[in-house]
Amino acid sequence: MADKIPLNKVRNVGIIAHVDAGKTTTTERILYYTGKKHKIGEVHDGAAEMDWMEQEQERGITITSAATTCFWKDHRINIIDTPGHVDFTVEVERSMRVLDGAVTVFSSSDGVQPQTETVWRQGDKYNVPRMCFVNKMDKVGADFKMCIESIKSRLSENAIALQIPFGAANEFKGIVNLVNMRYYTFEGEKGEQQVEHDIPAEMKDEAEEAREELIDAISLFDDELAEKYLEGEEITEEEIKKAVRAGVIQNKLYPVLCGSALRNAGVQMMLDAAVDFLPSPLDVGAVPGVNPDTEEEEMREPKGDAPVSALAFKIMSDPYVGTLTFVRVYSGTIKTGDQLLNSVTGKKERVGRLLLMHSNKKEEISEIGAGHIAAFLGLKETGTWHTLCDNDKPVILEKIEAPDPVISLAVEPKSKKDQEKMGSGLAKLAAEDPSLRFYTDEESNQTIIAGMGELHLEIIVDRLKREYKVEVETGAPQVAYREAITKTAEARGIFKRQTGGRGQFGDVELRLDVLEPTEENEGYEFNNEITGGVIPREFIPAIDKGAKETMKSGILAGFPIINVKVSPFFGSYHDVDSSEVAFKIATFRAFKDAFMKADPVLLEPVMDVEVVTPEDYVGDVMGDLSSRRGMIQGQEQRGNATVVNAKVPLSEMFGYATSLRSATQGRASFTMHFSSYEKVPSGIADDIIAERAGKVKSMDDE
Repeated sequence: MADKIPLNKVRNVGIIAHVDAGKTTTTERILYYTGKKHKIGEVHDGAAEMDWMEQEQERGITITSAATTCFWKDHRINIIDTPGHVDFTVEVERSMRVLDGAVTVFSSSDGVQPQTETVWRQGDKYNVPRMCFVNKMDKVGADFKMCIESIKSRLSENAIALQIPFGAANEFKGIVNLVNMRYYTFEGEKGEQQVEHDIPAEMKDEAEEAREELIDAISLFDDELAEKYLEGEEITEEEIKKAVRAGVIQNKLYPVLCGSALRNAGVQMMLDAAVDFLPSPLDVGAVPGVNPDTEEEEMREPKGDAPVSALAFKIMSDPYVGTLTFVRVYSGTIKTGDQLLNSVTGKKERVGRLLLMHSNKKEEISEIGAGHIAAFLGLKETGTWHTLCDNDKPVILEKIEAPDPVISLAVEPKSKKDQEKMGSGLAKLAAEDPSLRFYTDEESNQTIIAGMGELHLEIIVDRLKREYKVEVETGAPQVAYREAITKTAEARGIFKRQTGGRGQFGDVELRLDVLEPTEENEGYEFNNEITGGVIPREFIPAIDKGAKETMKSGILAGFPIINVKVSPFFGSYHDVDSSEVAFKIATFRAFKDAFMKADPVLLEPVMDVEVVTPEDYVGDVMGDLSSRRGMIQGQEQRGNATVVNAKVPLSEMFGYATSLRSATQGRASFTMHFSSYEKVPSGIADDIIAERAGKVKSMDDE
């Protein structure tokens, strides 16, 4: 059972990488070598255990984080295999929040790719210690040194090789371990026999130089080792391991390993390194939370006898057993049948069953202790990022915010019968995926789904059809434009209505300033400059609310307004007639007037696009990107391919995958992720505003 494993022998590990670096193939090998599987499923055959959704098998990519549990050398490893595609970045984000360590997988011929940088930054954000696995050493163009250099220059200077490969591509023969200075080959049908040899003579000098570099890097983390190193004494394997572990746990050292998951080489050594170097829940220590009653910070220790605190980080609908809630337990012990408090909703929840997940197979357990991950059955009110805790010891653990969608799509059920099914299907999918939003457009009465990219929405529509048996038709994708101001402006808004008896009166003067967005203000700031009681204090929140509602509904073309600081500085009120509603409407009028004076603009999401193409097609690729209003940022050689970087408006990228395939005979690939909001050229903005005319409802109609 979960809590019988000592916590220092537990590892909660994520496998993270750019799409196509070989994460899922690596995870398949881990499951095979740890005895969870008797045969290896291949991604290219659509048989990978962790890619169990039909959509994943068809596309050969990971869409949803899959959780599994396995054992290696008397350690329990809870593994989460995460997606590499940018459209599913929230899956990586939520995994990072609950992991203690991660293995970043790199493709040996590509080095650091755009999504690798994204997932690495997510690791930095949640302070997750990482190690690196340079995969596909057998691939044409494999270059270990290039990979290390790109990791050092683009991710962290603190990357250091623990291993070096002997040969590359077709000549890849084995791995030199710099910790014990031995050479390993992998024999047997599935590479299960790890055979140890002396280091080949031709590798000796390179290995000694690399080991010297390793010891120099890790001497920062162990004074005794540093002293021995300076005095030229022999340093033992155990001393190296101790110093590497110290550096990794402090998140100041990133060991680099190598191998080929497909060729079954190096995965066991990577498992050894995960056990040796990545932190246990004890190394991570107590986690902070907030007591909802006192609003003071409380720390929860990773102990089985501490008060319970657990974070629900993923909801999944299972067609056979119902809703599964994936939970990371941070403190205490939870047993089947326990009643817990959801401290976010204030509701009590009973734990029906506890399941250890192995991809989409399940093993029932009776209790789960601190430091472990399991799936809970029977929770009715618990959503993503809700905290479960003891009734008498409430705490709320830190949650993450899902990113705002950049693209939307209209979906319509084909029949009346499908209407209801579509609503409940979308509600379940949105519960699973915090980056999916859906709502009804009041003008067109259409249901709109909004998400992180074309592929994201394509998968959602596909799942509606397959899992929820809803036949839907889709409209053209819509870009999530924004509105903003470019200078400071002031205006006055008065709302006055006399209707026999008590009337309505509100009078507000306010100033709008351009706001540089930060994580704290998220593009909106309210600064009350009212003095002398010209507007009573009780009406100030109504002005704030009126401004927020106006920003939400937009003015130019009905798109949300961003990056505005709102400062009411004068006004007046009526003893009897003034009300919150009157001040809200007065604020709307003042805001609208000031907004139109402040040279408003329409903003569009602009994407960082990276195209990897054979040299023959570089001219065509750059020409096509320029025709899409793209700004070429530069190009570089990566192995035998050319990488073109550009910033391109999202509205111009629809259908790009198809046109790139046809222009390069299917030999080029691209990735894109959100970069920033930029001003839409005036001609295009005028067309968008004209098209949206009449969609912005005036609050004056109230």
